[in-house]
Amino acid sequence: MLKAMNIINIHEAKTQLSRLVERAANGEPFIIAKAGKPLVKVSAASAPDSGQSARLGFLSGAFETPDDFNRMHADPIAELFYGDEP
Repeated sequence: MLKAMNIINIHEAKTQLSRLVERAANGEPFIIAKAGKPLVKVSAASAPDSGQSARLGFLSGAFETPDDFNRMHADPIAELFYGDEP
């Protein structure tokens, strides 16, 4: 069973910032809320970022980039910016 993350009121977070930062640095992330509405999640800087790094390269090899990718449709785009002028 997953442990519920602590939700801290913004006023309490202001008054106990040092203690809360220490707890987050030790692996106890928490959420700061204002009027009961969650605003931000605080966690250690070294903590993994909610699976984002696991997605790096997930489409590797799934498609090929054309060699002229940076020049594709250059003429129609230039015409949109500059009109018919060369």
